[in-house]
Amino acid sequence: MAVTKPRVTSNGVHGAVSDNRSSDGRDTRLSSSLSGTNLVRAGDYNTRTVLQAIRISPGTTRIAVAERTGLTAATIANITARLTETGLIRVVGRRLGGRGQPPLQLEVDPDGAYAVGVNIDRDHLSIVILDLAGEVRSRITREVLFALPDAVRTFVHDELDGLIARGEVDREKILGIGVAIPDELGTIALPGQPAEYSAWSDVAVEELFADLPWPVHCDNDAAAAALGEAEFGSGFANPSFFYLLISAGLGGGLVIDRKFHRGATRRSGEIGLLPDATAQRAGATVQDTVSLSELQRRLTAAGHRGLVTKLDVTGDGVADVVADWVSDAVRTLAAPLMSVNCLLNPDAVLIGGRLPLALIERLATALNEALSRTVLPAHAPILPAAMARDASATGAAILPFMDHLLPSDAILIQAGR
Repeated sequence: MAVTKPRVTSNGVHGAVSDNRSSDGRDTRLSSSLSGTNLVRAGDYNTRTVLQAIRISPGTTRIAVAERTGLTAATIANITARLTETGLIRVVGRRLGGRGQPPLQLEVDPDGAYAVGVNIDRDHLSIVILDLAGEVRSRITREVLFALPDAVRTFVHDELDGLIARGEVDREKILGIGVAIPDELGTIALPGQPAEYSAWSDVAVEELFADLPWPVHCDNDAAAAALGEAEFGSGFANPSFFYLLISAGLGGGLVIDRKFHRGATRRSGEIGLLPDATAQRAGATVQDTVSLSELQRRLTAAGHRGLVTKLDVTGDGVADVVADWVSDAVRTLAAPLMSVNCLLNPDAVLIGGRLPLALIERLATALNEALSRTVLPAHAPILPAAMARDASATGAAILPFMDHLLPSDAILIQAGR
């Protein structure tokens, strides 16, 4: 069923939007198509591109946007006038200096549009509301093991109105709900997973929230986190990167020139499911060691009842467990990351997820040191992701922005759409 929501179009921001419930549209590539385009699609793309140029350079001017995009001054003037009229950008002053009338400075209006992000994982549920400037307006996380579909639906319905109120969000400007969820949530088992958790295998996530008044956009949790980093994180400084998402399991995502690459069967980046050649146990995978659930298991076995996401990782007794886990994680990840460096040659390897930031930084430092001792054609720096906190939930919230406001190849493709 089609719904009408705000979006950028060549004629403004109030075009009709079909309810896009998969990532197929945003993954479409001109390189794999012979599709042509038309003036409407080209105009839509140009409008989104101008909005993007203003978003990533707050305080920019029309002249600077024209130079960056290659569009004419007249086209920029027309597009920025429409974007201002529809509330997506605003004038914030004039740039002083030089001759003549000082040019107007532009930035996106954070209240021009919003999106909701939901992350469903085996050990927690999160909801965030993001504004157009990429700021989290409100958030909530519930630590709960193996929540079943009905419990997730109830959680979102019970909390969403309060989040909207706390974030001072205009409901009419919410573009949609993005949902980030691991692939095969009910199939790939982790320690302690109950048999009834397999119910997720029969759930269409978009139908779980079908009674909410916004379109639903669903993606894999690692993909959502990587897409969020590409659009609102360090993606412009590192246009090609490999993303490590350390959550209950271990996910990965490959971004090439700021485009997420899914692979032939849409399962690229599955670093967590690689066999762990360093393990003593037959059949062990990388995520058996490099995951929040494994670190939590070790802490619990050592008598620490608190959640790892809440613990002081330098505290008495905790530090030794954490040090052993970091050492094992480095040993387990070394060979896969050597392959990433040799085969992909990315600008960076980025680590996000629900580990405390201090622990992410510690793991990144240890990995950099370990890989530096190996002769490789190139060594991509291993860094904490800019959007490490709530990475999947925040990335999920960016999905509606990508489908409705941000530029992509898919906008230009006419055939088969």
